[in-house]
Amino acid sequence: MSTEAPPSPLHVLRAHTNPVTTLFCSDDNERIYSGDAKGRVVITSTRSLRPTVSWSAHTNALLGIEEFFENKQVLTHGRDNKIHVWECPVESMPSIRKVGEATLTESSAPTLCYSMDVNALNYCRFSLLTPSPDIEEELTVLLAVPNLVESSLADIWTLPSMQRLHAAVGDPQNTSSTVFSDGRSGTKTGIIMAMHLFYALQIFPSTSTAPRELRLLCAYEDGGVTLRRRVALPGIRTIEGKGWETIWRSKLHVESVMAMSVSKDSRFALTVSADNLIGKYDLTSGQTEINSPDPGTVFRIKNPGNGAISIRDDGRVCAAGGWDGKVRLYSTRSFKSLGTLVHHKQSCQALTFAYDVRSAVKEGNDDDMTLAEKCQRGRWLITAGKDTRVSIWALMSFEKTS
Repeated sequence: MSTEAPPSPLHVLRAHTNPVTTLFCSDDNERIYSGDAKGRVVITSTRSLRPTVSWSAHTNALLGIEEFFENKQVLTHGRDNKIHVWECPVESMPSIRKVGEATLTESSAPTLCYSMDVNALNYCRFSLLTPSPDIEEELTVLLAVPNLVESSLADIWTLPSMQRLHAAVGDPQNTSSTVFSDGRSGTKTGIIMAMHLFYALQIFPSTSTAPRELRLLCAYEDGGVTLRRRVALPGIRTIEGKGWETIWRSKLHVESVMAMSVSKDSRFALTVSADNLIGKYDLTSGQTEINSPDPGTVFRIKNPGNGAISIRDDGRVCAAGGWDGKVRLYSTRSFKSLGTLVHHKQSCQALTFAYDVRSAVKEGNDDDMTLAEKCQRGRWLITAGKDTRVSIWALMSFEKTS
């Protein structure tokens, strides 16, 4: 057993005065987005480690933030039943070097492009699917959110047109069939707690012109996870769940799923809950037979009560944020413990890994960071919680351990 002292955060950001509910790191690792329980968004430069932009994006807690359209727009999702799309602020070097939050005013808020009404009853954040250069079937951005009326179903919209492409994905026939222990009536699965929209992995690239398979992964209040695929032709609108087929359903948790994360290559997903279990799900399966093997595998961990989970770019390491404020690292293959990060005084509600940019950076770029420095920044883990703090951790590679 190692006798090394527990690590400390590389840096602690104190730009929020309310619990931090969501985090996002830009894919070039230049910006950290953090949103809090009062609807405020802060953008922090990873070079100066100081906030550059801060504004009140929503009138209630933030559920999610994400950059898209080649980092030119920012989507925010709030508990005020709104999704807003903003122009991504242009960061100048003078603004990055400004010191302290006194420089951050509402005048620095980015331009609002457009907004749409959504159903935020679930505390379930959106899932954004941007076009890939090798996929010509969908030239627009796809946005998955809970259905406007029934929170156990999902809607898929196109952006920026804001047209609903698929309505009520799920099982509309089972919307009032169960009475829960607390007296509520609802669906067999309960409401959607987390979702992820993606294209099925093509293990053996095909020479055919057939479109890639669009899939939707949903985690539910009853602890179950369901994977569905679109069988309707691309671009064809569907209603009442028609045009979608269930691939499998797995129920590993005894409590509601609190968070879900999908690997970058869409090979597997992980879920956490109030129980002491981590669920792992194989997303490469296309079987729909009733007697097919359960795609889910359950791993028991020592500590119950986890509200956030994230998977590193290479898919080998994951981090789980606990209600006790601790962040625990695991190998995604064996779920052997890789260490515990202790700093937050209250529940860890959000975490995200920085991106591995080694394949995208070269020596001699016209900036003030070396290749080694960029690679080191690519091993960051960013965590946040109810204590209003955002912590940045510099992790080891774990290559031998995992």
